[in-house]
Amino acid sequence: MTVLVASDLDRTLIYSAAALGLDMPDAEAPRLLCVEVYQGKPLSYLTEAAAGLVAELGRTSVFVPTTTRTPEQYRRVHLPGPPPRFAICANGGHLLVDGESDPEWHAGVRGALADACAPLEEVRAHLTATADPAWLLKERVAEDLFAYLVVERKLLPQSYVKELAVWAEPRGWTVSLQGRKIYAVPKPLTKSAALAEVTRRTGADEVLTAGDSLLDADLLEAADHAWRPGHGELATAGWTAPQVTAVEEQGVAAGEAIARALSEHASLHWAKARREVIRAVSRGRD
Repeated sequence: MTVLVASDLDRTLIYSAAALGLDMPDAEAPRLLCVEVYQGKPLSYLTEAAAGLVAELGRTSVFVPTTTRTPEQYRRVHLPGPPPRFAICANGGHLLVDGESDPEWHAGVRGALADACAPLEEVRAHLTATADPAWLLKERVAEDLFAYLVVERKLLPQSYVKELAVWAEPRGWTVSLQGRKIYAVPKPLTKSAALAEVTRRTGADEVLTAGDSLLDADLLEAADHAWRPGHGELATAGWTAPQVTAVEEQGVAAGEAIARALSEHASLHWAKARREVIRAVSRGRD
């Protein structure tokens, strides 16, 4: 019996300084562990308690970091515990096996995108034409799979993301606002598709997932049990599903609550599997 745990990273398990949400007195703030450094500066954190829980997940489950980050961006993150054998990057565009992208999986994804949606060049041209320099900080393409804008949230008109989503829908693309980034992602490019492949390869009989954004909705729907934080796109939209638990906490405290829930469920599954093995061995001796 194998349990697979696939969790989004940013704003689900790990948090930038701006996303920590430490609204308690400084003397009561939790101890934090830095898990990512970028250009010589600390960038992403989780609480020390969450760090221990994530390390435990690596021992009691097939733990699969699942992210919209590119492989290069993902490799900057050093989570506690044993290195995961599998990781899902670029929103499912890359399936990493022992740290290396599976070329067959990546080629299959590219073929599916070419057949199912408008080309990246068209979407990128629209983003460039409609983004206002007053609030646009950067325009980027990730792995030639999807595009995103880095924006100044305080200046971003509330209508822009909605209008972009309406434009993208008939072209087979999804729009998601996460922190300072507006993502435009092809609909066939999903975390759940890559999750299904990892589930097939590992033979997992129970799947646990977690995520905070609209790009995580399919990941949560694909699970036996799933969790989302009290912040993020899904929380704002009031999104839920029968197998999804919404934790009340926000910020890095939500990351700890989710890590605890995942660890507790994985540990129960692991203990049950261990008992069954012991019983089977005992029957064999009789």
